[in-house]
Amino acid sequence: MDPQLAIQVGDDVWRALREDVGGSGGDLTAALVPAGQTARARIVCREAAVICGQPWVMETLRQVVPAAEARWMVLDGERCAPGATIVEISGSARGLLTAERTCLNFLQTLSGVATRTARYVDAVAGTGAAILDTRKTIPGLRAAQKYAVRCGGGRNHRMGLHDAILIKENHIAACGGLAAAYAAALRSGSAATFIQVEVETLGQLAEALAAGVPMVLLDNMTIDQIREAVRMAAGRCSLEVSGGVTFERLRELAETGVDRISAGTLVKDVQAIDFSMRFNAAPVEHAPGPAVVS
Repeated sequence: MDPQLAIQVGDDVWRALREDVGGSGGDLTAALVPAGQTARARIVCREAAVICGQPWVMETLRQVVPAAEARWMVLDGERCAPGATIVEISGSARGLLTAERTCLNFLQTLSGVATRTARYVDAVAGTGAAILDTRKTIPGLRAAQKYAVRCGGGRNHRMGLHDAILIKENHIAACGGLAAAYAAALRSGSAATFIQVEVETLGQLAEALAAGVPMVLLDNMTIDQIREAVRMAAGRCSLEVSGGVTFERLRELAETGVDRISAGTLVKDVQAIDFSMRFNAAPVEHAPGPAVVS
């Protein structure tokens, strides 16, 4: 795992556990279980899905049940059928009870993002158009949701304001025009991974092409306008469609010949996947070894 993502996973889990377990009070209900009791449990996915969230589950176990052992049957990015067991876990019964909801919350949210992304990717298969996310993420979970988009077969747009330049209508107005804004971006000496300009009309697209903009975002254009934009660009720049992107329009948008389609719905309209954790009926007689992923 990328070291930066690993740090983010730890932070995400710490915040989630702090929110759920609270301060010194701890898990009042789990405390009813005898302190030395161990258990085996399995997490089941109750619907067809693309699984995502393993690093967050493992980090939750590390922070709550450090001696737990986990055996994964379905890995991140893989599809499963309804009723599939995703992972089997053994460890302290108290610890597993405390970790349960945090594990499931990450799985249900991130698998929801991955599953929707895979549906969008499947819908444009064979067209050459890539599916991208946006910055319309749940606050505090951007890295997690963008990881989930990748698990679903999509691509990430910029991570945030710090790693790329996207010149939008208000930037254009504040800089005195599209060409002036793009020229300012070139002069900035920024280490941005890319410079992209958003246009709302074909006239603005002509300005962008004349200025040599390499990446153009077509904002809320009609199908006919997008087709004309592809004809005008003639491969001179990368074209991305955004705004008003729905699943029903997806194939038609992709078939215009654009390179990229970005959709905020992948990360902002999360439909959680149904997971549950179930303990085995009989308690485990001995404590398991260290946590592992297999």
